[in-house]
Amino acid sequence: MSSTIRSVAASQVISPSVGPALFRAFYAPAAERDAALADPHTLAVFGFSTDAATCDDPRWLRVPLAEQGPAQIEIWQGSSPVQHGVSDGVRWSANDTVLFGAIEIDEVDGDIESAAADAYALMSSFLTSCGFPHLLRTWNYLDAVTEGDGDQERYRRFCVGRVRGLRALDEAALPAATCIGRFDGVRRLQVYWLAAREPGLPLENPRQVSAFRYPRQYGPQSPSFSRALLPPAATGLPLLQSGTAAIVGHVSQHTGALLEQLDETLVNLQSLVDAARVQRPALPAQLGAASLLKVYVRRAEDMPAIAARMAELSGAPAFVVLHAEVCRAELLVEIEGLHG
Repeated sequence: MSSTIRSVAASQVISPSVGPALFRAFYAPAAERDAALADPHTLAVFGFSTDAATCDDPRWLRVPLAEQGPAQIEIWQGSSPVQHGVSDGVRWSANDTVLFGAIEIDEVDGDIESAAADAYALMSSFLTSCGFPHLLRTWNYLDAVTEGDGDQERYRRFCVGRVRGLRALDEAALPAATCIGRFDGVRRLQVYWLAAREPGLPLENPRQVSAFRYPRQYGPQSPSFSRALLPPAATGLPLLQSGTAAIVGHVSQHTGALLEQLDETLVNLQSLVDAARVQRPALPAQLGAASLLKVYVRRAEDMPAIAARMAELSGAPAFVVLHAEVCRAELLVEIEGLHG
């Protein structure tokens, strides 16, 4: 892949969206997938329906999580045409300022640690040679994330494998991240990411202990991500908020209380917006119309209540509600976001 990608055109204005003209992210009906992929400015398209159609375009990725309501897709578009392809097992697309990449690796005999190590080693190698060396944000999806006892829990083994694959761990430059469990029984790790030519600014939530400083009780390797990240201004990317749940300090809150957990999670997301505005005052001050949210819900029967509460939020953020397993068994809901 060429490390020099030149802009030749500006994209049309698309609404509703998050981010300035350099990058736009929005939800659309699933039927619009092919039209989105036909647009030369489309960086990536994601389907979250369990029955979403397959497609050979490297910009299409299906994460099989059941949705609440009609099937939607998430579309990322930029202001310049993209190049895209498949290189050494990495599906990628890139424009002038930002790169999307995706890797899917089957586990061997359920060994999620080795799958994570292999995925992150491949990612690291790819990033060093593609012209976009700075990792900004990762998404990680695996089956049965909380299966296993103690340090053998699959999420804890994933965390160990991720660091093995990264080889070098700089806590001052950790990307934002999400790690979520699927319920499909398929032992395949899905990892996708955003990277840039210049580094972003990792941010932490003053209400929480940094994940990379969690005490030993959460596993042999602390989760290696920042709570949020401000991308370089040249990318046009919005604030990238990591998967966020009802945690204060390092302790889960409101065990068994669904809506209380949702409210605590939203407070944590707003705290990240407040932290980001210290560095970038032009960001919108509140979660709302400038936010694009994915809401992961552990119990399928809770999805309608969560969707109803989200629809009542002031500012009307765009959101999807997905049936997924959060990485702590006592947590019922997790939200990630793009804001700005």
